[in-house]
Amino acid sequence: RTMAVATVNLRALTSWVGIARLLAVVLACLTFSLVASTGHFGGPYWTWCMFTWCFCFAVTLLVLLLELLELYPLLPLSWDDFTSAFSMLAALMVFTSSVIFPATFISSPCSSSQCARQAVATTASCLCFLAYAAEVSLTRAKPGDISSFLSTVPGLLKVFEAYVACLIFSLLDEYSRESGLMWCVAVYSLCFIFTLLIIIFTIGRCLTYIPCPLEKMLVGYNFLALLMYLTATILWPLYSFRGQSRPDPCGTNCSWNKHLGVTFLTIFNLIAYLVDLVYSTRMVFFRAP
Repeated sequence: RTMAVATVNLRALTSWVGIARLLAVVLACLTFSLVASTGHFGGPYWTWCMFTWCFCFAVTLLVLLLELLELYPLLPLSWDDFTSAFSMLAALMVFTSSVIFPATFISSPCSSSQCARQAVATTASCLCFLAYAAEVSLTRAKPGDISSFLSTVPGLLKVFEAYVACLIFSLLDEYSRESGLMWCVAVYSLCFIFTLLIIIFTIGRCLTYIPCPLEKMLVGYNFLALLMYLTATILWPLYSFRGQSRPDPCGTNCSWNKHLGVTFLTIFNLIAYLVDLVYSTRMVFFRAP
């Protein structure tokens, strides 16, 4: 009877990717510790920011430990795809929190000790975002390399598209009164579901079971998603702002502001699907010999 012995791989900590992950762990820990020390708790935005920093800290620390002890080959998933997708997701989440937290909790003038800790936490959060962005850049697949799909530009865009769709869902408000708005919500939902399934199947190594050419299927899906988002880009502002002007005052939970946010996020995803389609088409039909 044999017993598996964990070995220590110090390169997991000393490589550039490992250093970026260590910095992300330290900065995320510093950020949520400073925010918790202010004693200001509560509210959906505070909950989201704290969840982001704690979640990214915990998962990144787990990734470091698994690579340090070389235990990740025992997991039934594509490790490179998982780490690429997580680093992209963490960068997006931390970036969002770095914008939301100061806009919501830091007031001017900033003179109290509580405000100073919040300002330092914001700075640490921004540096944490740069650490995750560096990891994404370091692990991104080289041109022509498709061994790890989620580390390619189309794969990273899949994570971006799913995340932006989640932001859109968080802003949806008062859309059931118009059929055009309901169509837009259907577009966001369908594209999110299919994009999420692609990510999950890629990480779970299940794409080989699909009984059709995967690369061409992704090109067709990107083209269809692009057309659907194009309709949503036109219909959402048309039906949301028809006959309506911005109310005064318009606070944080103002429906008009939420509809404006959905409009911009829809445009962002439209551009993402367009770039995704261009890169996917080049990978499938214009491969270098």
